[in-house]
Amino acid sequence: MRPHPLAGPNRFKLGVFSLNADGGLAMTTVPERWRASWEDNLAAARIADDAGLDFVLPIARWRGFGGKTRVREWSFETFTWAAALAQATRDVALFMTVHVPLVHPVFAAKALATVDHISGGRAGLNIVCGWNPDEFAMFGETPVARGYDQAAEWLTIIERAYASDAPFDFAGDYYDLKGVVSRPASLQTPRPVTMNAAFGPPGRDFAARHCDFLFTTFSDIADGRGHIEDITRRADAAGRTVGVYTVCHVVCREGDAEAQDYYRRYAVDEADHDAVDAHMAKKQAFAQSHDSEAFRLYRQRFAGGAGTFPLVGSPERIAADLVRIAQEGYAGAALSFVNYRDELPFFCERVLPLLRDAGLRAP
Repeated sequence: MRPHPLAGPNRFKLGVFSLNADGGLAMTTVPERWRASWEDNLAAARIADDAGLDFVLPIARWRGFGGKTRVREWSFETFTWAAALAQATRDVALFMTVHVPLVHPVFAAKALATVDHISGGRAGLNIVCGWNPDEFAMFGETPVARGYDQAAEWLTIIERAYASDAPFDFAGDYYDLKGVVSRPASLQTPRPVTMNAAFGPPGRDFAARHCDFLFTTFSDIADGRGHIEDITRRADAAGRTVGVYTVCHVVCREGDAEAQDYYRRYAVDEADHDAVDAHMAKKQAFAQSHDSEAFRLYRQRFAGGAGTFPLVGSPERIAADLVRIAQEGYAGAALSFVNYRDELPFFCERVLPLLRDAGLRAP
Protein backbone atom coordinates (compact mmCIF):
# COMPACT_ATOMS: atom_id res chain seq x y z
CA MET A 1 0.00 0.00 0.00
CA ARG A 2 1.32 3.45 -0.87
CA PRO A 3 1.92 6.01 1.91
CA HIS A 4 -0.98 8.12 3.09
CA PRO A 5 -1.05 11.52 1.31
CA LEU A 6 -0.27 13.32 4.58
CA ALA A 7 3.00 11.36 4.65
CA GLY A 8 3.75 12.42 1.06
CA PRO A 9 6.64 14.49 -0.28
CA ASN A 10 5.14 17.98 0.06
CA ARG A 11 6.87 19.77 2.93
CA PHE A 12 3.81 21.98 3.54
CA LYS A 13 0.53 20.15 3.03
CA LEU A 14 -2.54 21.88 1.63
CA GLY A 15 -6.17 20.82 1.58
CA VAL A 16 -9.69 22.15 1.16
CA PHE A 17 -11.98 22.47 4.16
CA SER A 18 -15.78 22.50 4.65
CA LEU A 19 -16.82 22.09 1.03
CA ASN A 20 -19.46 19.54 2.13
CA ALA A 21 -21.51 22.32 3.79
CA ASP A 22 -23.60 25.16 2.43
CA GLY A 23 -21.53 28.34 2.45
CA GLY A 24 -18.33 26.47 3.23
CA LEU A 25 -16.96 28.59 6.06
CA ALA A 26 -18.30 31.90 4.70
CA MET A 27 -21.45 33.52 6.09
CA THR A 28 -22.45 35.72 3.21
CA THR A 29 -25.42 36.51 1.01
CA VAL A 30 -23.50 37.06 -2.24
CA PRO A 31 -25.19 35.16 -5.10
CA GLU A 32 -22.05 33.17 -5.91
CA ARG A 33 -21.84 31.74 -2.37
CA TRP A 34 -21.12 28.02 -2.14
CA ARG A 35 -24.29 25.90 -2.40
CA ALA A 36 -22.58 22.56 -1.71
CA SER A 37 -24.55 20.54 -4.23
CA TRP A 38 -23.21 17.05 -4.81
CA GLU A 39 -22.12 18.07 -8.31
CA ASP A 40 -20.17 21.00 -6.84
CA ASN A 41 -18.56 18.80 -4.19
CA LEU A 42 -17.51 16.28 -6.79
CA ALA A 43 -16.08 18.93 -9.10
CA ALA A 44 -14.13 20.68 -6.32
CA ALA A 45 -12.69 17.43 -4.97
CA ARG A 46 -11.51 16.48 -8.45
CA ILE A 47 -9.92 19.91 -8.92
CA ALA A 48 -8.02 19.41 -5.65
CA ASP A 49 -7.01 15.90 -6.64
CA ASP A 50 -5.83 16.88 -10.12
CA ALA A 51 -3.84 19.82 -8.75
CA GLY A 52 -1.98 17.59 -6.28
CA LEU A 53 -3.50 18.99 -3.08
CA ASP A 54 -3.06 16.67 -0.13
CA PHE A 55 -6.46 16.34 1.57
CA VAL A 56 -10.15 17.15 1.58
CA LEU A 57 -11.57 17.81 5.05
CA PRO A 58 -15.31 18.14 5.80
CA ILE A 59 -17.10 19.64 8.76
CA ALA A 60 -19.76 17.75 10.73
CA ARG A 61 -22.92 19.84 11.01
CA TRP A 62 -26.42 18.69 11.85
CA ARG A 63 -28.13 22.06 11.81
CA GLY A 64 -27.13 25.53 10.72
CA PHE A 65 -26.83 28.95 12.29
CA GLY A 66 -29.94 30.56 10.81
CA GLY A 67 -29.76 33.97 9.24
CA LYS A 68 -31.01 34.85 5.81
CA THR A 69 -29.13 31.95 4.21
CA ARG A 70 -29.71 29.35 6.98
CA VAL A 71 -25.98 28.82 6.66
CA ARG A 72 -24.63 25.25 6.97
CA GLU A 73 -28.09 23.77 7.45
CA TRP A 74 -27.42 21.90 4.19
CA SER A 75 -24.45 19.57 4.63
CA PHE A 76 -23.49 16.05 3.62
CA GLU A 77 -22.83 13.34 6.21
CA THR A 78 -19.14 12.68 6.11
CA PHE A 79 -18.73 8.87 6.02
CA THR A 80 -20.95 8.42 2.98
CA TRP A 81 -19.58 11.62 1.41
CA ALA A 82 -15.99 10.38 1.72
CA ALA A 83 -16.89 6.93 0.38
CA ALA A 84 -18.40 8.46 -2.74
CA LEU A 85 -15.44 10.78 -3.30
CA ALA A 86 -13.03 7.87 -2.84
CA GLN A 87 -14.36 6.35 -6.06
CA ALA A 88 -14.06 9.65 -7.93
CA THR A 89 -10.49 10.62 -6.94
CA ARG A 90 -7.04 9.04 -7.20
CA ASP A 91 -4.55 10.55 -4.78
CA VAL A 92 -6.05 13.05 -2.34
CA ALA A 93 -6.68 12.07 1.31
CA LEU A 94 -10.35 11.93 2.28
CA PHE A 95 -11.24 12.76 5.87
CA MET A 96 -14.40 12.08 7.81
CA THR A 97 -15.39 14.33 10.71
CA VAL A 98 -17.18 12.65 13.61
CA HIS A 99 -18.93 13.95 16.73
CA VAL A 100 -17.80 11.28 19.19
CA PRO A 101 -20.85 11.37 21.52
CA LEU A 102 -23.26 11.02 18.57
CA VAL A 103 -21.59 8.12 16.69
CA HIS A 104 -21.05 4.71 18.29
CA PRO A 105 -17.43 3.49 18.06
CA VAL A 106 -18.39 0.07 16.65
CA PHE A 107 -20.29 1.73 13.81
CA ALA A 108 -17.45 4.22 13.30
CA ALA A 109 -14.88 1.40 13.10
CA LYS A 110 -16.84 -0.36 10.35
CA ALA A 111 -17.58 2.80 8.38
CA LEU A 112 -14.02 4.12 8.62
CA ALA A 113 -12.50 0.83 7.49
CA THR A 114 -14.95 0.73 4.57
CA VAL A 115 -13.76 4.13 3.31
CA ASP A 116 -10.13 3.13 3.83
CA HIS A 117 -10.61 0.08 1.60
CA ILE A 118 -12.55 1.98 -1.07
CA SER A 119 -9.87 4.68 -1.20
CA GLY A 120 -6.88 2.35 -1.10
CA GLY A 121 -5.63 3.66 2.24
CA ARG A 122 -6.41 7.38 1.80
CA ALA A 123 -8.94 7.67 4.64
CA GLY A 124 -8.51 9.99 7.61
CA LEU A 125 -10.55 10.68 10.73
CA ASN A 126 -11.17 14.11 12.25
CA ILE A 127 -12.24 13.48 15.85
CA VAL A 128 -14.39 16.17 17.46
CA CYS A 129 -16.41 16.07 20.65
CA GLY A 130 -18.99 18.67 19.69
CA TRP A 131 -19.94 21.94 21.34
CA ASN A 132 -23.33 23.03 19.96
CA PRO A 133 -26.15 22.15 22.42
CA ASP A 134 -28.81 22.70 19.75
CA GLU A 135 -27.28 19.94 17.62
CA PHE A 136 -27.00 17.56 20.56
CA ALA A 137 -30.66 18.22 21.42
CA MET A 138 -31.64 16.86 18.00
CA PHE A 139 -30.29 13.50 19.20
CA GLY A 140 -31.77 13.77 22.69
CA GLU A 141 -28.27 14.33 24.09
CA THR A 142 -26.29 17.05 25.84
CA PRO A 143 -22.59 17.83 25.30
CA VAL A 144 -20.38 15.64 27.47
CA ALA A 145 -18.57 17.53 30.22
CA ARG A 146 -15.38 15.50 29.79
CA GLY A 147 -15.74 14.88 26.09
CA TYR A 148 -12.11 14.13 25.40
CA ASP A 149 -12.07 11.40 28.04
CA GLN A 150 -14.92 9.79 26.14
CA ALA A 151 -13.02 10.32 22.88
CA ALA A 152 -10.02 8.45 24.29
CA GLU A 153 -12.21 5.42 25.09
CA TRP A 154 -13.95 5.72 21.73
CA LEU A 155 -10.68 5.63 19.77
CA THR A 156 -9.27 2.84 21.94
CA ILE A 157 -12.27 0.68 21.05
CA ILE A 158 -11.72 1.28 17.33
CA GLU A 159 -8.02 0.43 17.54
CA ARG A 160 -8.72 -2.75 19.54
CA ALA A 161 -11.45 -3.77 17.09
CA TYR A 162 -8.94 -3.58 14.25
CA ALA A 163 -6.14 -5.34 16.14
CA SER A 164 -8.04 -8.11 17.91
CA ASP A 165 -8.21 -11.61 16.42
CA ALA A 166 -11.23 -12.48 18.55
CA PRO A 167 -14.28 -10.67 19.98
CA PHE A 168 -13.51 -8.69 23.13
CA ASP A 169 -15.41 -7.01 25.94
CA PHE A 170 -14.81 -3.40 26.91
CA ALA A 171 -15.75 -1.84 30.26
CA GLY A 172 -15.05 1.87 30.61
CA ASP A 173 -16.57 5.03 32.01
CA TYR A 174 -18.49 5.72 28.81
CA TYR A 175 -18.86 2.35 27.06
CA ASP A 176 -19.75 -1.12 28.32
CA LEU A 177 -19.52 -3.40 25.29
CA LYS A 178 -19.69 -7.16 24.86
CA GLY A 179 -18.14 -9.30 22.15
CA VAL A 180 -16.87 -6.45 19.98
CA VAL A 181 -15.60 -7.42 16.54
CA SER A 182 -15.08 -5.37 13.38
CA ARG A 183 -13.90 -6.83 10.09
CA PRO A 184 -12.37 -5.83 7.84
CA ALA A 185 -9.80 -3.83 9.72
CA SER A 186 -8.59 -0.65 8.07
CA LEU A 187 -5.77 -0.93 5.55
CA GLN A 188 -3.78 1.61 7.58
CA THR A 189 -2.43 0.36 10.90
CA PRO A 190 -3.12 0.65 13.75
CA ARG A 191 -5.96 2.75 12.25
CA PRO A 192 -6.33 5.51 9.64
CA VAL A 193 -4.64 8.86 10.15
CA THR A 194 -6.33 10.89 12.90
CA MET A 195 -6.61 14.58 13.60
CA ASN A 196 -8.29 16.82 16.12
CA ALA A 197 -9.05 20.53 15.94
CA ALA A 198 -8.57 22.20 19.32
CA PHE A 199 -7.51 25.45 20.93
CA GLY A 200 -8.15 24.60 24.59
CA PRO A 201 -5.91 22.45 26.82
CA PRO A 202 -8.18 19.35 26.99
CA GLY A 203 -8.33 19.04 23.23
CA ARG A 204 -4.62 19.61 22.82
CA ASP A 205 -3.83 17.02 25.47
CA PHE A 206 -6.08 14.53 23.68
CA ALA A 207 -4.34 15.19 20.37
CA ALA A 208 -0.92 14.87 22.01
CA ARG A 209 -1.81 11.41 23.31
CA HIS A 210 -3.98 10.00 20.53
CA CYS A 211 -3.81 11.90 17.20
CA ASP A 212 -1.35 12.24 14.37
CA PHE A 213 -2.21 15.87 13.64
CA LEU A 214 -3.77 18.83 15.42
CA PHE A 215 -5.47 21.78 13.73
CA THR A 216 -5.39 25.08 15.56
CA THR A 217 -6.05 28.75 14.82
CA PHE A 218 -4.19 31.98 15.52
CA SER A 219 -5.09 35.66 15.31
CA ASP A 220 -1.78 36.66 13.72
CA ILE A 221 0.92 34.64 12.00
CA ALA A 222 3.48 35.96 14.49
CA ASP A 223 1.48 34.26 17.27
CA GLY A 224 1.73 30.91 15.56
CA ARG A 225 5.02 29.74 17.02
CA GLY A 226 3.66 29.91 20.55
CA HIS A 227 0.95 27.42 19.63
CA ILE A 228 3.52 25.12 18.04
CA GLU A 229 5.66 25.20 21.17
CA ASP A 230 2.68 24.48 23.41
CA ILE A 231 1.53 21.50 21.38
CA THR A 232 5.07 20.18 21.03
CA ARG A 233 5.52 20.23 24.83
CA ARG A 234 2.33 18.25 25.29
CA ALA A 235 3.30 15.70 22.65
CA ASP A 236 6.81 15.34 24.08
CA ALA A 237 5.33 14.59 27.48
CA ALA A 238 3.30 11.80 25.88
CA GLY A 239 6.34 10.46 24.04
CA ARG A 240 4.81 11.25 20.66
CA THR A 241 5.19 13.55 17.67
CA VAL A 242 2.13 15.46 16.45
CA GLY A 243 2.04 17.52 13.27
CA VAL A 244 0.35 20.90 13.58
CA TYR A 245 -1.84 22.44 10.88
CA THR A 246 -3.87 25.63 10.70
CA VAL A 247 -7.01 26.80 8.88
CA CYS A 248 -7.36 29.80 6.56
CA HIS A 249 -9.97 31.38 4.32
CA VAL A 250 -8.74 32.55 0.93
CA VAL A 251 -9.51 35.39 -1.44
CA CYS A 252 -6.95 35.16 -4.24
CA ARG A 253 -7.15 37.68 -7.09
CA GLU A 254 -4.73 39.23 -9.59
CA GLY A 255 -4.06 42.20 -7.32
CA ASP A 256 -4.22 42.97 -3.61
CA ALA A 257 -6.77 45.78 -4.00
CA GLU A 258 -9.14 43.59 -6.00
CA ALA A 259 -8.92 40.87 -3.36
CA GLN A 260 -9.48 43.28 -0.47
CA ASP A 261 -12.47 44.83 -2.23
CA TYR A 262 -14.08 41.44 -2.69
CA TYR A 263 -13.29 40.40 0.91
CA ARG A 264 -15.06 43.50 2.20
CA ARG A 265 -17.99 42.93 -0.14
CA TYR A 266 -18.75 39.36 0.89
CA ALA A 267 -17.66 39.47 4.55
CA VAL A 268 -18.79 42.99 5.54
CA ASP A 269 -21.20 44.63 3.12
CA GLU A 270 -23.08 41.45 2.19
CA ALA A 271 -22.38 39.30 5.23
CA ASP A 272 -25.25 37.28 6.67
CA HIS A 273 -25.15 39.31 9.87
CA ASP A 274 -27.78 37.35 11.82
CA ALA A 275 -25.95 34.10 11.11
CA VAL A 276 -22.64 35.67 12.12
CA ASP A 277 -24.11 36.86 15.42
CA ALA A 278 -25.55 33.43 16.18
CA HIS A 279 -22.36 31.61 15.26
CA MET A 280 -20.07 33.89 17.27
CA ALA A 281 -22.33 33.78 20.33
CA LYS A 282 -22.50 29.98 20.36
CA LYS A 283 -18.80 29.53 19.66
CA GLN A 284 -17.80 31.92 22.43
CA ALA A 285 -20.18 30.31 24.91
CA PHE A 286 -19.60 26.63 24.22
CA ALA A 287 -16.44 26.03 22.14
CA GLN A 288 -12.75 26.34 22.93
CA SER A 289 -11.65 26.76 19.33
CA HIS A 290 -10.37 30.32 19.02
CA ASP A 291 -8.19 32.87 20.75
CA SER A 292 -10.49 35.02 22.92
CA GLU A 293 -9.17 38.13 21.16
CA ALA A 294 -10.53 36.82 17.87
CA PHE A 295 -14.12 37.27 19.06
CA ARG A 296 -13.50 40.88 20.03
CA LEU A 297 -11.41 42.03 17.10
CA TYR A 298 -12.29 40.02 14.04
CA ARG A 299 -15.99 39.94 13.22
CA GLN A 300 -15.08 40.09 9.52
CA ARG A 301 -13.07 36.90 9.93
CA PHE A 302 -16.10 35.07 11.31
CA ALA A 303 -18.22 36.19 8.37
CA GLY A 304 -15.38 35.48 5.97
CA GLY A 305 -14.28 32.12 7.30
CA ALA A 306 -15.62 31.15 10.74
CA GLY A 307 -12.84 32.98 12.57
CA THR A 308 -9.96 31.40 10.67
CA PHE A 309 -6.96 33.37 9.40
CA PRO A 310 -7.54 35.36 6.17
CA LEU A 311 -5.27 34.88 3.17
CA VAL A 312 -6.35 37.82 1.05
CA GLY A 313 -4.43 39.29 -1.87
CA SER A 314 -2.51 38.50 -5.01
CA PRO A 315 -0.98 35.05 -5.58
CA GLU A 316 2.38 36.47 -4.54
CA ARG A 317 1.04 37.86 -1.25
CA ILE A 318 -0.81 34.66 -0.40
CA ALA A 319 2.24 32.53 -1.18
CA ALA A 320 4.36 34.80 1.03
CA ASP A 321 1.88 34.42 3.91
CA LEU A 322 1.89 30.63 3.54
CA VAL A 323 5.69 30.65 3.60
CA ARG A 324 5.57 32.66 6.84
CA ILE A 325 3.10 30.16 8.34
CA ALA A 326 5.43 27.31 7.39
CA GLN A 327 8.37 29.15 8.93
CA GLU A 328 6.49 29.32 12.23
CA GLY A 329 6.51 25.52 12.23
CA TYR A 330 3.14 24.56 10.75
CA ALA A 331 3.03 21.41 8.65
CA GLY A 332 0.10 22.51 6.51
CA ALA A 333 -3.14 24.41 6.14
CA ALA A 334 -6.78 23.67 5.33
CA LEU A 335 -8.28 26.29 3.02
CA SER A 336 -11.81 27.54 2.39
CA PHE A 337 -13.17 29.74 -0.40
CA VAL A 338 -16.41 31.59 -1.09
CA ASN A 339 -16.86 29.30 -4.11
CA TYR A 340 -14.43 26.39 -4.32
CA ARG A 341 -15.33 25.40 -7.87
CA ASP A 342 -14.77 28.92 -9.22
CA GLU A 343 -11.78 29.99 -7.13
CA LEU A 344 -9.72 26.87 -6.48
CA PRO A 345 -8.39 26.54 -10.07
CA PHE A 346 -6.88 30.06 -10.00
CA PHE A 347 -5.31 29.41 -6.58
CA CYS A 348 -3.78 26.13 -7.75
CA GLU A 349 -2.56 27.56 -11.05
CA ARG A 350 -0.95 30.67 -9.57
CA VAL A 351 -0.04 29.97 -5.93
CA LEU A 352 1.19 26.36 -6.04
CA PRO A 353 4.12 27.13 -8.41
CA LEU A 354 5.27 29.89 -6.06
CA LEU A 355 5.20 27.44 -3.14
CA ARG A 356 7.19 24.94 -5.20
CA ASP A 357 9.76 27.64 -5.90
CA ALA A 358 9.92 28.30 -2.14
CA GLY A 359 10.61 24.63 -1.43
CA LEU A 360 7.27 23.95 0.28
CA ARG A 361 5.77 21.75 -2.44
CA ALA A 362 7.36 18.90 -4.36
CA PRO A 363 8.02 19.33 -8.10
